[in-house]
Amino acid sequence: MSTVRVRFAPSPTGDLHVGGARTALFNWLFARHHGGTFVLRIEDTDAARSTEAATQVILDALEYLKLDWDEGPGKEGDFGPYYQSRRLDLYKKYASELMGRGRAYHCYCTPEELDQRRQEQIKAGESTRYDGRCRNLTAEEKQAFAAEGRVPVIRFKSLEEGATVVEDLVRGTVTFDNVTQVDDFVIFKSDGMPTYNFAVVVDDALMKISHVIRGDDHLSNTPKQIQIYEALGFKTPTFAHIPMILGPDKSLLSKRHGATSVTQFYDDGYLAEAMVNYLALLGWGYDDSQTIFSIPDLIAKFSLERVSKNPAVFDKQKLEWMNGVYIRELSLEELYEVCLPFCQKEGLLPAEVSPELKAYTLKVLEQLQSRLKLVADVVALASYFYIDDYEYKPEIVQKILTKPQTEDILNFVHAAVKDAAKLDEEHLKPQFQLGLEKYGIKMGDLIQPIRVALTGTNVSPGIYDVLELLGKEKVLARIERTLDMLKKEELL
Repeated sequence: MSTVRVRFAPSPTGDLHVGGARTALFNWLFARHHGGTFVLRIEDTDAARSTEAATQVILDALEYLKLDWDEGPGKEGDFGPYYQSRRLDLYKKYASELMGRGRAYHCYCTPEELDQRRQEQIKAGESTRYDGRCRNLTAEEKQAFAAEGRVPVIRFKSLEEGATVVEDLVRGTVTFDNVTQVDDFVIFKSDGMPTYNFAVVVDDALMKISHVIRGDDHLSNTPKQIQIYEALGFKTPTFAHIPMILGPDKSLLSKRHGATSVTQFYDDGYLAEAMVNYLALLGWGYDDSQTIFSIPDLIAKFSLERVSKNPAVFDKQKLEWMNGVYIRELSLEELYEVCLPFCQKEGLLPAEVSPELKAYTLKVLEQLQSRLKLVADVVALASYFYIDDYEYKPEIVQKILTKPQTEDILNFVHAAVKDAAKLDEEHLKPQFQLGLEKYGIKMGDLIQPIRVALTGTNVSPGIYDVLELLGKEKVLARIERTLDMLKKEELL
């Protein structure tokens, strides 16, 4: 295969969502698999909608997913992406070249006139397309329009016969009729900005892009772009249009399906490796059995031949499951590093963590690791290990702490803890067994009041692990606090 050069070319007009991230990933994996080049290009010619903030969101999302690009207009190793807004002279040059070759022309039709003709075509049951009336204007007609103050657009003069054929690596051979499916489309707007279909061709050609991998919503643009390539004498790249992503209900993916900004997935605590693994499976698969792929594994196995034509379904529950798998595979030190920013943000840990506090936190995380689906969950699950004035969940208090003998049980446990040499199962379980006999209860009836007293809820790691981690001083103080609040009826 000749040198592979691919690109990801988002528009900075909003957040980068799952579909865009999947497109970036497929391009990146294809480039890495073939030892090629991955180019990042920001398509910011829509000055009214493009923002620096949206550009930064794109860069942050790619950094989060660890999708690095290989070249740009800056210095080697410290280059930014290409920006279309800084390449306007190139687009003007090639638009003029098309005009000179008789493959583009000035169109003076107003938006109102175009809309009126469109409505007439719809009323007549015809396909809506530009009727070409400005194709052959005389110099006098152009001067008259200019005298009216009309600012022309530039339209591409499409082929009026035959078909444009797209040999797509995913969709196969797709044929477009030049008469009914490709009209004379605008390549330069009246504000002096190029349109998407024109700028993308100039950029892809000059950047020597070998493969254009993008969503299949762009397939209908491809015959227009191929005609521009051919009109300018550029080499046409190979196209691969990847399937759309749908929600579980098979409708277009939207916010109600959990399709938030990619950076929100970071904020929610999804590991980059899990996100990349899951995104790769949205429309691609290696075989019917393998689900978990490391990034090196994905690079080694990725191919466009295994990309499906059918839409992919985004299943947030499966993503959460996969994230949990990756969390459980982390070493404790790695888990600490990814949890630290979340704990610091919510005030569980200070900006500077002492060695003693870090050692304690590693023990806490060891108990919580198997329970985490999202890294952000650590805040709720670990809070009572750090905060003494934790809140009690009212429904749990009502269910557990209002039972008969609860205060007697807690007083009994308080005494057992106070007298215990160590707060581990070996030392405490025999004492707790005595409590079962004394009160005629089962172990769960003893453990649950202790758990609620120490944590404010009824879900935690094993009770002996909680007791040992908190230590005798905190355990006694928390039982005393709970008894005091029960006595004052502050928990009911």
